[in-house]
Amino acid sequence: MKTKLKIYKLHFTTPLHIGDERNDYSISLKTYQSDAMYAALTSCLAKVEHTIPKDGDLGFSISSLFPFYQEIEKDKEPEKKAVYFFPKLLKQNLPNLNDLSNAKKIKKVSWLEISLFEQMINGTLRLNDDIVQQIKGDFLCKNETYINKDFITSQVVQRVTISRDFSKDAEPFYMDRIYFIEKSGLFFIAEGDTKLLDIALSVLKEEGIGTDRNIGNGFFNVSTDEIEINLPESEYIANLSMFCPENETQLADLMRDDNIAYDFTKRGGWITTMPHNKIRKNTIHMFTPASVFKSTIKQKEINIMGKLIDLNPSATYPFVDHSIWRNGKSLFIPVKI
Repeated sequence: MKTKLKIYKLHFTTPLHIGDERNDYSISLKTYQSDAMYAALTSCLAKVEHTIPKDGDLGFSISSLFPFYQEIEKDKEPEKKAVYFFPKLLKQNLPNLNDLSNAKKIKKVSWLEISLFEQMINGTLRLNDDIVQQIKGDFLCKNETYINKDFITSQVVQRVTISRDFSKDAEPFYMDRIYFIEKSGLFFIAEGDTKLLDIALSVLKEEGIGTDRNIGNGFFNVSTDEIEINLPESEYIANLSMFCPENETQLADLMRDDNIAYDFTKRGGWITTMPHNKIRKNTIHMFTPASVFKSTIKQKEINIMGKLIDLNPSATYPFVDHSIWRNGKSLFIPVKI
C-alpha cells in the first residue's frame, strides 16, 4: 500500500550556501538539515509575533531538505513534474560487479530518484554494472528519466570576513555558492498540522536560509506537491531528519543490532537574535539522515521519534533569557536491508 507524503518545494531565486560542521566556506552542501530549517521557521514566527509554545513544538515535523530537479514549462505546456531525490542509506548490500572499475562510480552516488529509493528501502534494488549507466554525477536515476546532471552548479567567490566584535583585522576567504537551474531546488516532507509552517514559510522565503542572507543569499519561492511511496514492513528503520534520541533507553534499543549503520554530527552555531548574535549556542550531537537503526517492533508506516533540545547558553551567559530550540525529532521510515 502506498503512503502519501506532503511535499514543500523551495525554488531558489538567488545563490545559496549551506555550511557544514567545519565551517568550511569553500564547500557548500546540497542539503539543508531539518533542525536548521525548523529553527529558521521558529525564528520567523517569533518575528511576526506568533506565540511559540513553551516546549518549542510547532505541531509539525519535517524531513531534512533534499534536491529535486524540475524543468520550466514552455508556453501552453503543462507543468513539468519534479524528479525527487532521497539520500542513499548508510546500510545496503554490496554491489555485484564484473567490472570492478564501476565500484567507485557506485560509491560516489549520494542521491537516488524516489522510485529507486523505494526499491532500496524494500530491498529490491540491485547495484550492478548496468546501474552505472543510470548514474549522473552523484545522482542515480531510472534509465527513462531525464535530468540535466548540472542542475546544481557551483561558483566560488572571494569574500572578506570581519570579526563579530571587531577585535581582528579583516581577512579574505573563499565561499562556494550553489545555483539551481530551471525550477529545481530543495524539498522537504511535512507531517502534522502545517498551519504554522505555512505562515512561517511566507516570512522565511523573504528572509532566506543558509549563510550570507544579509546580502541576498538563500531567497526562494514555495510550492507544494504530494508524492506516494511504498513502505515495507520491517524492524529496521531509517531517519529522514536530524535525530536526537529521547533518552538513553531509546538509544540503547535502537542500537541493539549488528546491522545498524549511522553517522552523527555536532549541531550548534551562533544565536541569531539581537542583541545576542555575538554569542554561540550550546552544542549537541545528532544522528544524520539515512542512518539505519533497529526498532523494537515491526513498522509499516512513517513514525516520529526524538526530542527538542534547548541550546540556551545561560549557564555561561545568564542574560540570554529565552529558549533556543533545536529540533531532534525525526521522521522515520521502515527499511529492509
